[in-house]
Amino acid sequence: MDNLGDIRLFVEAANLGGLSAAGRKLGLTPAAASARLAKLEEILKTRLFERTTRQLRLTDEGRVYLEHCRQALQVLDDAHAALQTGRNVVRGKLRISATSDLGRNLLSAWLDEFNAQYPEVGLALILSDGLSNMLQEDIDLAIRFGVLPDSSLIARRLAANQRFLCAAPDYVARCGMPKEPRDLENFRCIVHGTVPGAINEWRFMRGEEVQTYTVPADTARETNDGAVAREWALRGHGVIVKSIWDIRADLQAGRLTILLPEWRCPEAPLHALYHRHRYLTPRLRVLLDFLAGRFAQAAAELQPLLDAPAPAKEIFGQ
Repeated sequence: MDNLGDIRLFVEAANLGGLSAAGRKLGLTPAAASARLAKLEEILKTRLFERTTRQLRLTDEGRVYLEHCRQALQVLDDAHAALQTGRNVVRGKLRISATSDLGRNLLSAWLDEFNAQYPEVGLALILSDGLSNMLQEDIDLAIRFGVLPDSSLIARRLAANQRFLCAAPDYVARCGMPKEPRDLENFRCIVHGTVPGAINEWRFMRGEEVQTYTVPADTARETNDGAVAREWALRGHGVIVKSIWDIRADLQAGRLTILLPEWRCPEAPLHALYHRHRYLTPRLRVLLDFLAGRFAQAAAELQPLLDAPAPAKEIFGQ
């Protein structure tokens, strides 16, 4: 704790890529900033930066130390925020992780709305279809489909999530409409690839009836990016199973058509995941409430578009 100011200087130097810029931000002269960094390295008996005339480059030891310093400073900032809770102060940085399609087509615009209400909150949106290591990457909130087993995270349900088989209207005009899932053997399919393998087993339910179609790996278009998979479907390259939240705008604009609407794919509810052992800051609390409200509003707007036999409450859990 005696070196807290030096640690903040080190973190700022790493963030800004230069010691002089970090010193200016913290009100230090270049000489004072250099002396304080040298003192910190002397205490640690470790060189944190490789210095050149133009820039600082973190050493391997510096990168390890930086990760822990950022987490420690975040805890201290959260403690300060906890003291401000009674004054309704909502400020600070939030790092949000989301899947590529959801982040680009939905969350980015909603975060603009959130920032208009809370201009003192800084936002970082990290897009990845895999679940990142939230602690190592300093993620405050991850938004993912399905239920995850990680007990170190709290999962707050944001919305129900129906998935649909869909295709571009021009593809349907060329290739026709399947009457049941087993007819998909006559259609080109687009699948989402993951590290363990492609998600090429599609399960459909109609009442008590269940059909499973396994997309042949040698004929499928495959990508690990949900946004690319959706774009391929929009270009008429085949049929795809997508979340209603990824294709809502495409359905509204008529760019995609739902196929087999009477058949249901297994639902994967949308959850917000955050750290169990971290203080729930005011900025994260208001963001969670904001997102829950926006998803509820969007679900109501989507109901007229879904020409399906099941009532809307079964689709959205309302």
